[in-house]
Amino acid sequence: QVQLMESGGGLVQTGGSLTLSCVRSGCPTSRYNMAWFRQAPGKERDFVAAVHWNVDRTYYADSVKGRFTISKANSGNRLYLQMNNLMPEDTAMYYCAAGSASPTDPDYTYWGQGTQVTVSS
Repeated sequence: QVQLMESGGGLVQTGGSLTLSCVRSGCPTSRYNMAWFRQAPGKERDFVAAVHWNVDRTYYADSVKGRFTISKANSGNRLYLQMNNLMPEDTAMYYCAAGSASPTDPDYTYWGQGTQVTVSS
C-alpha cells in the first residue's frame, strides 16, 4: 500500500524559508507523478507544485513561482518543497500527493496527512 509522510512544517516569519519533505513508501513502481497541494482554513485545496515522474519538468502555481522549488530524489521516493520568501498567505496545511494522469491533474490517488506551515506577519 502506498504511503506518504510529510514533514518539515512549522512557524516562520514573513520572508523566511522552510523545506518540506515527503517520504513515499509501498510503491510498486516509480511511475508516479508527485505534487504538493495546500489548504488554508475555510478554503479549498489548491495546487502548489508538481514534478513529472520521468521527464525533468516541474510545474508551479502562479502564486509560488520564483519562491518555491519542487524536487525529488531516490526515484521519487523522496519529494521536497523548498519555500523561500514566505508570506502570510502561504499559511496552510501542505499535502504531498502521488499518482495522477498528469502532473497538474488534481485527481491524485494517494495523499499524505499533511504538515502545517504558518507564516507570521
